[in-house]
Amino acid sequence: MTGEFRARLKRGEKLLGTMVTLASPAAAEILASIGFDWLFVDGEHGPLDCGDILGILQAADHRVACVVRVPAGDEVAIKKVLDLGASGVIVPQVNTAEQAADVVRFSRYAPLGARGVGLARAHGYGMRFQEYMESANQQVAVVVQAEHAIAADNIESIVQVPGVDAVLLGPYDLSASLGHTGKLDHPSVVAAIDHITKTCQAAKMPLGYFGVNAAAVKPFIDRGYTLIVAGVDTLLLGAGAKRLLADMQAPTAT
Repeated sequence: MTGEFRARLKRGEKLLGTMVTLASPAAAEILASIGFDWLFVDGEHGPLDCGDILGILQAADHRVACVVRVPAGDEVAIKKVLDLGASGVIVPQVNTAEQAADVVRFSRYAPLGARGVGLARAHGYGMRFQEYMESANQQVAVVVQAEHAIAADNIESIVQVPGVDAVLLGPYDLSASLGHTGKLDHPSVVAAIDHITKTCQAAKMPLGYFGVNAAAVKPFIDRGYTLIVAGVDTLLLGAGAKRLLADMQAPTAT
């Protein structure tokens, strides 16, 4: 199932996921059992290091695709999470076609790229080395984030980079770069989002979006976005606990 993630993404299927930020294999195991199409494992913000990400991927255990956001478009960061067995990478702050091409190059084995070759979990610790080497270029998803005014200006060239599988819109960083932090309804932010959306759709580039809840992402699903991530493990835990406490505190009907 996890090996089909990139193919499903490129076919334009609606893929629903949530974000993992806790260094807790148990929490990831629970989320992997819910029925999501994918999990967004956030290695950019928060405390997750490579060891934590390994535990999360092991807990998910191929039941759901795990796509890891790396801290930056760095060769070593990309190589490490892919070697751990991630179904793909999400790379923040990709503002130019040159940066996007580097991300693809770091994510693909030769002759399509320059990803380093090693023996790790993705390769069955060496026992499935040849099998992984033959399938990785076809199965590993490469997602770049458009979350800056510069990316919006360069989106026409970014979507033309071979090997980029999807563009994930980062509305909050985008709004900050435009001088209107958090004001997603500001005309300049709306215009930038519209420009990214129309350009990607014209190029048949799959689009992704993150929202804190279902209500936040539904307008973008309606606009044709297909790589959807809603909620965060911490928010889900906190909201569920608050509801439980409120229910217990509520007076008993007589």
